[in-house]
Amino acid sequence: EKGNPAAQPLLSVHDQNMQWPQGWVGKEEIVMLLYPGFTALDLFGPHHFFVLMMGAKVHLVAKTMEPVLTDTGIRVTPTMTFADCPEKPTVFFVPGGTGGTLDAAKDEVIRKFVEERGGSADYITSVCTGSVLLGAAGLLKGYKATSHWITRDLLSEFGAIPVDQRVVVDRNRITGAGVTSGLDFGLKLVQDLRNQQYAEAVQLFAEYDPQPPIDKGSQSKASPDISGLLMHMHEPFRQMVRDLR
Repeated sequence: EKGNPAAQPLLSVHDQNMQWPQGWVGKEEIVMLLYPGFTALDLFGPHHFFVLMMGAKVHLVAKTMEPVLTDTGIRVTPTMTFADCPEKPTVFFVPGGTGGTLDAAKDEVIRKFVEERGGSADYITSVCTGSVLLGAAGLLKGYKATSHWITRDLLSEFGAIPVDQRVVVDRNRITGAGVTSGLDFGLKLVQDLRNQQYAEAVQLFAEYDPQPPIDKGSQSKASPDISGLLMHMHEPFRQMVRDLR
């Protein structure tokens, strides 16, 4: 069966040995886009929560079945190609990146796939600069959205309304901020797709209780010197995002 094969036997074992509360087993079709150079954690964070939704099918979708190289050198094997992707997925998800995201936005095949298959999904979603790719495909016009803080303000170039928030929900568009926000984003999707009790159980099972030893992970908390340095370093990337218009 297509989708995440590891999730299927887990469900059958649970079914045999435990009685689950009503509503805990679903049938969502979740499509997670893979493209060369995407940020690994953008995908792996929410993916961890998605595969814990019993009965859901999580599809890792790419142009071909060849392993896709992430920005950290990890290769991810797709579970299906664009041609085999469900026509109307429950969730369409786009991870971010830097150069890889720009290349994906310029790739006519990827861009058309995002526009058509993403546009047909019940929920159109992203983490980090994945929202830039959604914007380039015309899927954020008139919607509130977020992105990595380096590119958040640039979402207005694509007709979106940038919001400085870790997870932004505007109708059926759900976007996460930079990289690690994918965990918050994934948990929010579980809450919306299932219920509060299920989301709490998944959060506890993952022991997601962040207590960072350094609490400077947002612009509002970071040193202006460090924030300014990183923004300056990424100005060429910001210009290339503007050029996608």
